[in-house]
Amino acid sequence: MHGPEPVGWMLVVLCGAVGVYCLRQTRGGTPGQRREAAGEAVMGLGMAVMALPASAVDPLPPAVFAALFGAAAVYGLALVLFDGEHRLHHLHHTVGALAMLHMALAMAAAPAHGHHAAPSAQPAPTAALTGALLVYFALYALLAGARLAPAPGPLSLPAAAFGVRTGRGGRDGRGDGPRRAPEVAAACRLAMGIGMFAMLLTS
Repeated sequence: MHGPEPVGWMLVVLCGAVGVYCLRQTRGGTPGQRREAAGEAVMGLGMAVMALPASAVDPLPPAVFAALFGAAAVYGLALVLFDGEHRLHHLHHTVGALAMLHMALAMAAAPAHGHHAAPSAQPAPTAALTGALLVYFALYALLAGARLAPAPGPLSLPAAAFGVRTGRGGRDGRGDGPRRAPEVAAACRLAMGIGMFAMLLTS
């Protein structure tokens, strides 16, 4: 990731806090809730490590991030294919893992410039993919934020299409479990969506 060092530290705090919280949630709830929390923990902690400023620690090789998020994308795709009840949510996590894989491969393509060097011009296909991911996560953050607003609005169906769920009082195992309130789960996903947008913007 490129960008100012304060932005990197803010991403570390934001994504790290979400990752640690989600990791704690893997100890309770239904199997579906535990899988969701585990996926979010991997994403949050991985994003926090990738955002660490190079002045603080030596950055991990891009291949480590590529392997981690590549495996997360494959696992997410398998859940999309075989877990129909949570398909949209798993699809969103797969897109997030692919976005992180995209950034890791971009880091690997310019090893001489380091983890946080000034970004160079991207090839047209790479720039187009980055732009598409920026649009996706910007829309996701807007829709997730709207869903967290007190008054319900007309964004329910589009939000569902992005895998955003904040149902109140439901007991279908998709986020309203005994350990994590749906609003908190939605806030975690919103935070990671914002973090993903910021990392893509500075990549």
